[in-house]
Amino acid sequence: MSDEKVIRLNVDRKDFEEIYFKGNQGSLFFSSTTKSKTIITIVVAVLLGITFCFKGSLSEESFGVLYFISFVFLLCAVYLSVGINKVSRWKKEVNRYLKSLEKADIYEIRFNNDTFTVNLNEQYELSKWSEFVSSETNDEYVSLEGRYNYMFPQKSMSKTDYNMLKQAVKKNIK
Repeated sequence: MSDEKVIRLNVDRKDFEEIYFKGNQGSLFFSSTTKSKTIITIVVAVLLGITFCFKGSLSEESFGVLYFISFVFLLCAVYLSVGINKVSRWKKEVNRYLKSLEKADIYEIRFNNDTFTVNLNEQYELSKWSEFVSSETNDEYVSLEGRYNYMFPQKSMSKTDYNMLKQAVKKNIK
């Protein structure tokens, strides 16, 4: 570990929330996961409402349409509720993680050519660069996915440190 680099992060919950909840990500009905499901459920509900209003003019043979649309609405509602549950669980996890960051006295990243270590209040998570399966780097944050998943906002460190981290990620994760 001869040329190990250390980056100390300055934790501000707002910096992390800006990225995690960007673009309605935290919205139960209109996040990227649930938006299309919400719209489809609303459209089917409107169709069901219209069909229900005109049920008096339906013949006995056409009454199956009302049952069919009711069944489709039920399927859409269940599909939407599964998506909402997924977003809700993700949101709770993110908030739990952000609370742990707020309490952190030490939050630093240590890396060299072989390993990547995160130290959060003396709890170390050590990974080899090869354990990361994907990464994303842009002007706002660096994210890493693998055995452990990380997201580091640019606002939480100096520009020099951020550029050093970006270069290390680009070099070590293919």
